[in-house]
Amino acid sequence: MMDTTADRPVSAIDPFSHEFLRDPYPHHEALREAGPVVWLEQYGIWTMARHQEVRDSLIDWQTYCSSAGVGLSDFRKEPPWRPPSIILEADPPLHTRTRAVLTRILSPAAIRILRDMFEREAELLVARLVEQREFDGVADLAEAYSLKVFPDAVGISEDGRENLLPYGSMVFNSFGPRNDLFDRATANAGPVRDWIMSKCSRAALAPGGLGMQIFEAVDSGELSEPEAGMLVRSFLSAGIDTTVYGLGNALYCFARHPEQWSILRENPNLIRGAFEEVLRFEAPVQTFFRTTTKTVDVAGVRLGDGEKVLLFLAAANRDPRRWDKPDVFDVRRRATGHMTFGTGIHGCVGQAVARLESEAIFGALTKRVASFELTGEPTPRLNNTLRGLDTLPLRIVPV
Repeated sequence: MMDTTADRPVSAIDPFSHEFLRDPYPHHEALREAGPVVWLEQYGIWTMARHQEVRDSLIDWQTYCSSAGVGLSDFRKEPPWRPPSIILEADPPLHTRTRAVLTRILSPAAIRILRDMFEREAELLVARLVEQREFDGVADLAEAYSLKVFPDAVGISEDGRENLLPYGSMVFNSFGPRNDLFDRATANAGPVRDWIMSKCSRAALAPGGLGMQIFEAVDSGELSEPEAGMLVRSFLSAGIDTTVYGLGNALYCFARHPEQWSILRENPNLIRGAFEEVLRFEAPVQTFFRTTTKTVDVAGVRLGDGEKVLLFLAAANRDPRRWDKPDVFDVRRRATGHMTFGTGIHGCVGQAVARLESEAIFGALTKRVASFELTGEPTPRLNNTLRGLDTLPLRIVPV
């Protein structure tokens, strides 16, 4: 798999193959051990899989830019399939301006206001599922909850919300190559994209919601009307799938490690930290790209200007240089410093919402569920960027 030419480690690994995506961890280890930076010959790109280099690259936005796209394709050489995000795929000064609006709208005070609604909906959903005893952890919990509370908070009407998941799938698959996963995700792109755009206008949003608050920044002169619509679109593309995958992965971890669920039930104050450990151990967001803006030296290897760099967030999360027993799932671990939300100026702007959703759901579950049992083999949902499950058949033992 590996060979070293002159001064750079080279790998034939394909990080977008089905084999890799089904079980990335052995490949992550191979890439970490190959060196601080590795050349992926199939795509002609660099990759970093160690915690130190991934973190350093995310922080150094001047050298590793996002505006050329955070996927494999280079926006400076080929047109993107949709207008680039003015937050995710932007650099300062545009990014600074748009990020300031979202940071204010998702402030700690705003999150406190959402908490009651998120907890109420979590209690209702969990009560229903406990009565059922058996359910699918993805469709009946992770998707049902994420498609309810976050769109409610944004102010999206109920009709057509089933379009949110295929849209997220298109977005995250588009960060990889134009492979079968991308083709499948974009097969129905037109109608889904039209529905999303129709929900991103001022007229379509409920008063008082997060979406309308973005449009209020137009009235105060911080954004233009089209920019506000694009930021609402960013909410809808980044805020659903990632949480669905995160909640599904958490349920899977607790079904596979029942002793960890027992620890959590006895110490509910560990819930917040336990979700961070889920994000470290089974990262819903596995990778993001950057593009070099100049020649840069990484551990003695020279990266040219304008080169794509694939950052393995999930591999960094299990780097033994950073973590003790990285392949062990431990809810008592202090997992702060994981790379799943990124870091630096592009650290996930909605991470407080994701944490709130997880706290509400697992707070409700710890009160009512003694344990989870798998009633069948979970099936993976392969995606060029995300890692999670398509089905998770569960039976619960109530308290």
